[in-house]
Amino acid sequence: MDTSTIKKEINSFWDLQIIPTLIEYIKIPNKSPSFDSEWKKRGHMDKVLNLATTWTNKNLPLGAKLTIKETIGKTPLILVDVPGNKKGNVLMYGHLDKQPEMDGWNEGMGPWKPVIKDEKLYGRGGADDGYALFASICSIRALQKQNVSLPRILILIEFSEERGSPDLPHYMNLCKKQIGEPDLVVCLDSGAGDYNRFWTTTSLRGLIGLSLRIDVLKEGVHSGGASGYVPSSFRVARQLLSRIENQETGEVLLEELKVKTPEFRLEETKEYVKIVGDDLKEEFPWVSKMEPSTNDKVEGVLRRTWKPALSVVGAKGLPLSENAGNVLRPYTELKLSMRIPPMVDHNKAKLAIENTLTRNSPYGSKISLEFDEPASGWSAPETALWLKNAMNDGSLIFYNKPCCYIGEGGTIPFMAMLGKQFPRAQFVITGVLGPGSNAHGPNEFLHIPYAKKLTGCVSYILSRFVI
Repeated sequence: MDTSTIKKEINSFWDLQIIPTLIEYIKIPNKSPSFDSEWKKRGHMDKVLNLATTWTNKNLPLGAKLTIKETIGKTPLILVDVPGNKKGNVLMYGHLDKQPEMDGWNEGMGPWKPVIKDEKLYGRGGADDGYALFASICSIRALQKQNVSLPRILILIEFSEERGSPDLPHYMNLCKKQIGEPDLVVCLDSGAGDYNRFWTTTSLRGLIGLSLRIDVLKEGVHSGGASGYVPSSFRVARQLLSRIENQETGEVLLEELKVKTPEFRLEETKEYVKIVGDDLKEEFPWVSKMEPSTNDKVEGVLRRTWKPALSVVGAKGLPLSENAGNVLRPYTELKLSMRIPPMVDHNKAKLAIENTLTRNSPYGSKISLEFDEPASGWSAPETALWLKNAMNDGSLIFYNKPCCYIGEGGTIPFMAMLGKQFPRAQFVITGVLGPGSNAHGPNEFLHIPYAKKLTGCVSYILSRFVI
C-alpha cells in the first residue's frame, strides 16, 4: 500500500466532498429527540437523513449497498454494507443527531452557522459526530483504489446517540442477521488528548440522567410572609443533593456508583499525563484564577474517567433574574447528569440514586424523579498485537508520533452494548474531539488537518486487519 497516495487521496476527498457536505449538515438543527419533542414534525432529521444518504449514494464504495431502516416512533438508522474479499467482519459506527444550541458562541459564530477559521470548522455537530459517516466511506474508498484486500465492513449510523441510544437495541435486534458478529469495531465518536498523534479510547463512563423535582406549595406565595416558615424548595433540593455528593469535595457518596480503577488503566493514565503535561488544564476555558478540583494531574484525569461525578445541567421553576419577584416558589426542578465509572451497572446505579433521593423526604415535600435512558460505561478488552501495531504504525505514518491510549469521561452507549454482546471483538474508539473542540458547548469545532490524518490512520488500520 502506497501511503503517500493514500494521504493525497484522503486530503482531496475531504476538501472536495466532505467539508462542503459538513457545512450543509451544520446548518440543520437536527437536535436529538430529548431536546426537541417535535423532531419528526419539524423535519430536520429527515433533512439530515436525505443529505447523508444522497451523498453516500454518490460516493458508495465499490459493491456497497445502502439501506435505511425506519420504524414508526423511532429515529432512523443508516447501514452501508461493503462486501469484503478476505475473511472478517468490521463494524464502523457514528451518529448524526446533535446536542442543543448552548449560549456563549463567539461573535460571528453560532451553532447552525458553519465557519472555517484557522483550519477549524466551527458549528454544532461537525465534530460530534457528523464527520463519522463521511470519513468512514473515505477511508474505505482510498483502500479500494489501491486494490487492498479488505474484510466485510458494515457502517452503522444512528440518530439517537445524544439521548442515550434508546432506539439502537430495537435496530440491533431487527438487523441482527445483517450485523452478524463483528471481529473489529471502529467508532469515530471519541476524543483526543492533543492534535499531534492518533489517540484510542480505552474506557468510557456511563450516564444516569434524571430530573429531580421538589414541590412544597400548590402555588407561589409572598416571600415576606412565608419564608422561614415554609421551607424553600431550593433548600430541600440542596439537602437531597448532599445525600449523593459531598458539597465540599465533589466526591460521590454512593458506594454502588464506585469501582476500583484497574492497575493497568492507572498506568495508561500516568503515561497520558506525561504526554499532555500542563496542557491538561489548558483544555478547558477557565475563568480567571479558577483552579481544578485537584492539582494532582493523575488524580484529575481519574476523576473525569474512572470516578463518578454529579453535575446540575438545567433547571425549571426559576424565573430569570430580571423577572424574579419576592415570591417563594412552589417548586424547584433540577436536571442532573450523573457520570458513572466503567464496569458499574447502570441499573444498580439508577436504583441507588432513586432510593437515596426519595427516602424520608425533608418536611414531607413531594419528590418526583424522571429518568432518561441510562447507559453503562465500558472498558476495552486487551488489545490484540496486530491492532496495537497497526494503530502505532498508522500514527507514525500520518502524525510522525506514536499513538497513545486515553480514558474518556463521556458516554457512547453503543460501545457498552457491543462489549457485552460481542466479548471477543476488538475495538478502535477514536475521534476528533481534542482540546478546545468543546462538543456540546459553544464554539464546537472540527480540527480539519487532524480529521484528515485520523481518516488516514483508520484506513491504515483497516488495511492491516487480520483474524
